[in-house]
Amino acid sequence: MIEILVNWHLLLVLFYLICMVNGHIRYSIPEEMKKGSLVGNVAQDLGLDLKRLRSGRARIVTGESIQYTELKTDKGILVVNDRIDREQLCGDVTPCSFSFEVILENPMELYQITVEITDINDHSPTFKRNSIHFEISESANTGSRFPLTSAEDPDVGVNGLREYFLTENDNFVLKQNSNADGKKYAEMVLQKPLDRETNPHLSLKLIAVDGGSPQRSGTVNIDVTVLDINDNAPVFNQSVYKATVMENSPRDTYVTTVNASDADIGSNSIVTYYFSDLNSGLSDLQKYELRIEGKDQGGLTDSSKVIIEVTDVNDNAPTISVMSFTSPVSEDSPPGTTIGIINVKDLDSSDNGQVNCRIEQNAPFKIKSNLRNYYTLVTDIVLDRESVSDYNITVVATDAGMPPLSTKRTFHLKVSDVNDNAPVFPRGVYSAFIPENNSPGVSVLTVRAKDPDENQNARISYILEDTNTGGSPVSEYVSINAESGVIHAVRSFDYEQIKQLVFIVKAQDGGSPPLSSNVTVKILIHDQNDNPPQVLYPVQTGGSLVAEIVPRSADVGYLVTKVVAVDVDSGQNAWLSYKLQKATDRALFEVGLQNGEIRTIRQVTDKDAVKQRLTVIVEDNGQPSRSATVIVNVAVADSFPEVLSEFTDFTQDKEYNDNLTFYLVLALAVVSFLFITCLVFIISVKIYRWRQSRILYHSNLPVIPYYPPRYSDTLGTGTLQHVYNYEVCRTTDSRKSDCKFGRAGSQNVLIMDPSSTGTMQRLQNEKSILDEPDSPLEVRCKTQLVYFWNLFFKFTLYYLLYNSNNNNYHYNNNKTNFHYYQNMYLLARLSKFAYVFLFI
Repeated sequence: MIEILVNWHLLLVLFYLICMVNGHIRYSIPEEMKKGSLVGNVAQDLGLDLKRLRSGRARIVTGESIQYTELKTDKGILVVNDRIDREQLCGDVTPCSFSFEVILENPMELYQITVEITDINDHSPTFKRNSIHFEISESANTGSRFPLTSAEDPDVGVNGLREYFLTENDNFVLKQNSNADGKKYAEMVLQKPLDRETNPHLSLKLIAVDGGSPQRSGTVNIDVTVLDINDNAPVFNQSVYKATVMENSPRDTYVTTVNASDADIGSNSIVTYYFSDLNSGLSDLQKYELRIEGKDQGGLTDSSKVIIEVTDVNDNAPTISVMSFTSPVSEDSPPGTTIGIINVKDLDSSDNGQVNCRIEQNAPFKIKSNLRNYYTLVTDIVLDRESVSDYNITVVATDAGMPPLSTKRTFHLKVSDVNDNAPVFPRGVYSAFIPENNSPGVSVLTVRAKDPDENQNARISYILEDTNTGGSPVSEYVSINAESGVIHAVRSFDYEQIKQLVFIVKAQDGGSPPLSSNVTVKILIHDQNDNPPQVLYPVQTGGSLVAEIVPRSADVGYLVTKVVAVDVDSGQNAWLSYKLQKATDRALFEVGLQNGEIRTIRQVTDKDAVKQRLTVIVEDNGQPSRSATVIVNVAVADSFPEVLSEFTDFTQDKEYNDNLTFYLVLALAVVSFLFITCLVFIISVKIYRWRQSRILYHSNLPVIPYYPPRYSDTLGTGTLQHVYNYEVCRTTDSRKSDCKFGRAGSQNVLIMDPSSTGTMQRLQNEKSILDEPDSPLEVRCKTQLVYFWNLFFKFTLYYLLYNSNNNNYHYNNNKTNFHYYQNMYLLARLSKFAYVFLFI
């Protein structure tokens, strides 16, 4: 009872809603539209504004599970909400549509909307089977019908199935029919008899097409198998068969295959073969002819002929015969020189008898063919015996058979030598070391040259080339063994005279003409410690006493003097060291180990003796070391009278004085001449430069400054590190003894000469300044000029002092002393003027 009431109530509501339907609109859209595609403008078509749709909470009401459309209340449009497939929605029913309602509240309004879905051609015709198979006998009559399967197309209208097509062929045509329900089907009708032997299988296609745009189609394969009947006789595929057989083939060797084919199938196509005529026999030993017949099981036959040729077998290798061969051959033979002739044969025929000759290894030879079966072996390049002295030439003769057969023959060829290579030294320069003072005849080194030739062409003699060393032939220094190349020292070498010996050795072979090459030999002389040091300063004289003056006010470290020594040896043999061997007072002086400087090691006092005697030993660094000894006299005093009172008279004989006078005069003349020559040259250069500078000044040309080089104050040996100037004086007392007072740097030097008499003089030399650039020649000339001037000044002074003593000047005569002192002063001023002028 309750269910009846509820159903009744629902019917009343539905009736009420139907009565409230205010309008109805209809839309038509194609299927398969994209989601969001526009269906229609509901607000416009129903006459509603957008505010009403929003205030009325407009929505779609549908009883289906799938809501195909969606209402956009903000725009008042209806859009596609889900994919719409017409075939799925309606199948083959047309037209296809669905309906729904749009409800608005406050007040309630109901609008019905119907959307019609139109078909699009989205399906192709399809067959239920992939292929159709027929078996039709080739004896089937024309006009026979064969029904075909139908195609299905879910589309409707023009998009549905329209017609069928059959691929083009010669045997069947297509006939189309329609069923009572209007569906179309097709039949295949035989219009030409089948021939299995021509076309045992037919492959056709049935095509179904619809009327859509674009048009779609579906296809099914039709396979037709043609059944056979015995309507064909066997047929050989060749009327004549040709075959070959090797001459040494064993029994049952396969020769050839004959083939007769029957166009029928099954038992109708089985063919039997047999010889129809065995008397066709041999025509010769190289060819056979046979007749063969083929028959099927229906009795139908065909025949053919077989020709068999016997072919040659490559069972014979080539043979090589030597006609001539020459050995040895000279290495200077030109390319193309014939060294051998050979003959090659092969007993086989055709290609098996065609022979090709070659040289097996990569050798400087080649084979040439001038006549049939004859080959010439010739040189390809100029031979070199020094590279390869003999060859094993292997000649290979190969026929053209399959497989090819070959024969080898080896020829041993020797290459004779010619003198085409000069001796070669492995090095460009030979160097050897020999210590000085060697024993004459000692072996220095051995030079070796190699000659790749042989026998007499490789016999080498060593010759010392004529060269001069130090003005003497090199043969005075060394000799060489002509056969062994051993170089001997002829004499003892002195490193201080010759430091190295450079000469040339020639190596000459015994060929005709002989070939030779040279090599430079350097013999370096090694220094030995065979020279003791030589003391340059202070000078040790036999008749005079040199004394260094040290004032009593001298402080600790006061430089008294410097011992200067050299060693003509080299290297560590010339490294000198200085040691104080003896001294009057060892607590007062010390000697620098490396520089030879004598300095005070404590303050000089009044208690120290005036006369101090130091013995300095100079040692080199050789093994064993050599040494020299020098005595240094030091006077500790503040005045010359105090010094003179400590030194006694010294005697000297008349013969020594006469000799000294001669040598002094001769030296003075030579030095004066050299001095004047250099002085004239310097003055000429100065005048020339002055004139050039004036010309350059008036020419207004740019002046390029020239900066003179700095001159080193170090001597060549490196043992004297300072330049010393000396002041010379002459004193006189009752004992008629002269003194020379020099200044070494800031130190005083006292020279006592017992043979001199006169009045004490004091001369002062001043340093000159190099303020103008000089050429190398001018610098050298100035240097020599200074040196000559110093000699000139010293010899002049010494000569004057010596003559003053011999002329018996009276030291107590004041006038004589005055004139002598005046002359010495003028001489010192002249020395200063000349010394300064040299470097202006």
